[in-house]
Amino acid sequence: MAQIVGGGRPVNDAERRVIAHLRDNAPDDWLLLHNIEVPRDDDTFEVDVIVLTGHSLCVIDVKGTRGRIEVAGTRWFPARREAFGSPVAKLRGNGRALKGLLTQKRRELERVYVDSVVVLTGPDAELVDPAGRDSRHVTGLSGLVGMLSDVSRVRRGYTPDAGPYRTAIIEALNGSVRRSTTPPRFGNWEVEEQLGGDNRVTEYRAINATVPGSETVLLRVYRADPLAEEEPRAAERRLITNAYRSLTRIPPHPCVVRSRDFFAIDDESRFVLVLDDVHGQALHLHLTGSRRALPVGSRLDMVEDMLLGLAHVHANNVIHRALSPACVLVTEGGRAMLTGFDYAKPGPRAHTVAGELPNVLDIHYVAPECQAAPERMTAASDVYAAGMIAFQLLTGELPPAGPDAETVTGDVPAEVMDVLRRMRDHTPGKRPDAAEALSDLRRARQGLSPEREPLLLDRLRGRWRRMSGR
Repeated sequence: MAQIVGGGRPVNDAERRVIAHLRDNAPDDWLLLHNIEVPRDDDTFEVDVIVLTGHSLCVIDVKGTRGRIEVAGTRWFPARREAFGSPVAKLRGNGRALKGLLTQKRRELERVYVDSVVVLTGPDAELVDPAGRDSRHVTGLSGLVGMLSDVSRVRRGYTPDAGPYRTAIIEALNGSVRRSTTPPRFGNWEVEEQLGGDNRVTEYRAINATVPGSETVLLRVYRADPLAEEEPRAAERRLITNAYRSLTRIPPHPCVVRSRDFFAIDDESRFVLVLDDVHGQALHLHLTGSRRALPVGSRLDMVEDMLLGLAHVHANNVIHRALSPACVLVTEGGRAMLTGFDYAKPGPRAHTVAGELPNVLDIHYVAPECQAAPERMTAASDVYAAGMIAFQLLTGELPPAGPDAETVTGDVPAEVMDVLRRMRDHTPGKRPDAAEALSDLRRARQGLSPEREPLLLDRLRGRWRRMSGR
């Protein structure tokens, strides 16, 4: 078992696997440094792993690229993404720079060979290198220890025994390199702060690293198992991509958080959904004591925005299915926006992710007809959830169990409470659709009876009835 003597935080699962593999399988006298920065002139370069073996010092670059990769000149052409510059050429340059720093510290280290190896961690990765220039420096995870153990890699003129220089190498490294402090980066997006997450997804605020001073975005970074069998991998991919598929069905709207991009990192151990950063907070923060500091008009504006967004979502044949206060964001300007489309249904399709709903639903906002059967979620059940959220926002508490139970509304007009009561009707067919509820709410705010407005409703009623099964 090799010794890990220090380093920074691995950026991705591919790097973690390489570090763990060397730790568990390399000889006991090998030393590992990982995720470090090496100064070069007025700049620095990063090294994923440095290994001190019995005969050389090796710098390692980890690539999670999957599938067939063809080498042509100084570029690599993978099958499923854009071409990129050969990491071998770059790594060898970094190795020479590191060797220069070490010899500046200790002149006798001129005799020590600094090797360079690129590790492809994808289980199906295949490098096709007709010229053979790069392949000598590339291996998969299973061949890594064997390649690093090969003394014949030491070029003529260098010592094949690094043992006598071991202390000098360690001292020179300690004086030359430092732990990497570079923030995580996904594609062009550089993380500014981590916002939260769980064992499935982590949320970050990020900026475009190639455009200094650019606006921030939100990243939802989903974990995946790149080594799983094809069938479970396909199921996992369907679940991860569901939010993006749903959002692409919905045209831009001021009350729905917009998606910008979706992509996988090299080894498909992470998938990244890029969303607008609305600089908001979850609605559930307004359901506590701070809610009472907001005028009733502001709270009713939030309810209107929620229904505006929901009517737009339904008009585009998408059902949210997991609506709760955690899926409604309130911006700094007081605007409410729908988010959290991970389990939405974007129209008819051959597969479903409804089987995951029991693990994520907040039962307080689930319509009665769906309590025991989440797969029955419809646009009508979305309206029920919106009615529950609106009641809680306006009164500070969840409604009583009986839909017709009398409640104290305080400063909320009785006509508004009647709209919310109909949205929460236990019979799906008696609930208004989202557009109807929005129209009725607007009239109720003026103290008018909740009559229908045909010109507004006819635009959306037909689609909604098909989605709700009415």
